[in-house]
Amino acid sequence: MKILVLNASPKGKNSATVHTALYLQALHPEHDFSFLPVGQRIRAYEKDFSPVRAALEQAELVLFCYPVYTFIAPYQLHRLIELIKADGVDLTGKFASQITTSKHFYDVTAHRYVEENCCDLGMKVIRGLSADMEDLLCEQGQKDARNFFDQLMFSCQHGPFVLPPVKAPARRKTVYQPVLPAAEKDRKKDVVIVTNCAADDENLANMIADFRAALPCESRVVNLRQFPFDGGCLGCFGCAITGKCVYNDGFDEFLRSTIQTADGFVYAFTIADHYTQSSFKCFDDRQFCNGHRTVTHGTPIAYLVSGDYRYEPNLRMILEGRAEVGGNYLCGVATDEGDAACEIRQLAENLTFAMDKKLTRPANFYGVGGMKIFRDLIYVMQGLMKADHKFYKQQGIYDFPQKQKKRILQMKLVGAMLAVPSIQKQAKGKMTEAIVGPYRKVIEQAQGGNRQ
Repeated sequence: MKILVLNASPKGKNSATVHTALYLQALHPEHDFSFLPVGQRIRAYEKDFSPVRAALEQAELVLFCYPVYTFIAPYQLHRLIELIKADGVDLTGKFASQITTSKHFYDVTAHRYVEENCCDLGMKVIRGLSADMEDLLCEQGQKDARNFFDQLMFSCQHGPFVLPPVKAPARRKTVYQPVLPAAEKDRKKDVVIVTNCAADDENLANMIADFRAALPCESRVVNLRQFPFDGGCLGCFGCAITGKCVYNDGFDEFLRSTIQTADGFVYAFTIADHYTQSSFKCFDDRQFCNGHRTVTHGTPIAYLVSGDYRYEPNLRMILEGRAEVGGNYLCGVATDEGDAACEIRQLAENLTFAMDKKLTRPANFYGVGGMKIFRDLIYVMQGLMKADHKFYKQQGIYDFPQKQKKRILQMKLVGAMLAVPSIQKQAKGKMTEAIVGPYRKVIEQAQGGNRQ
């Protein structure tokens, strides 16, 4: 089989991820593997797409190979998908799968993003391999890679294939027109609206204008299309110790002085390719100059989204997960699918209320699970990621369960006591009472406070 490996890592041949594909190539000389360093040469392919087109046309199986960057694939792969769709090369019926490496931080959303776009292209999509960054160095990881390839070849012949996402029904789309009256700007708050609104995207521009009108405080608009990015994140870890990016385009200073200083964040975009135009992903990835530090923890965020948002479950998961991991209060998402003016007004009110009250909420599984992955990663890599390690120590993020020695001892004691039949009999029916007791005291204290 003719297998095209699209190496979307910006590190090219020095990518850890691509070595899994090289390992499979070494084991299977009966297949014709070819490699394209699309992550490293994306700027060249923007000027001349013909090498990619020719390789895609010859391939029977396209294998996307990339590291997971900030919830999805790297900016370079986002840009490649845009180029593939814009070129119109016919990939109908070709097989597609993927190999990623990561610490499994939202690898699921990255895989779904690639799957959804491959389905858009009419490809037969087969579930990919999500490996740990060091899996290939151990026997089990090598076995998993071999099993993946065997299953991949079997599935090309027999299936099953990933089900395509449900498409939004056709609806008449009209350009949103501003209708909300301008609120008095009497609150001393600063809201930054980060967008990638295109010059001809009148719909999104009007949604932003109405939101700014309804907001009872001053706001600023930062359009990412106007920032002179030198390129996407290189994954070089040059910023791991100093926090300074190796690029000289000034993004790290721009991020910290222009965006992160705000009292509230609003992200505004039009859905494209199951996310949005790639400049936003470049912005996402380049924020790695902050490492794994939740430097905007506590700042409320909101979204203005143009498009069929309700039919993008993976995108919804990404937006919620990003807020949860960052410790940002998610005020909501206003879209143009229904009563846009009402949603925009409510979103402005919710954001204002969240800023005034300094609202927070406990993290759900998306936030707790994500931060536990980061916690363990930074603790192990503290020698390299010194800024992250210092931040995690200061913020008390190293909440390892083995440190709760008193709690562990208590549970061992309770377990030992309940193992005695006579005590077990006496405790029957009283365990629930003992557990609920402290909660009742909280209610009593609250009631007492109200009486005072």
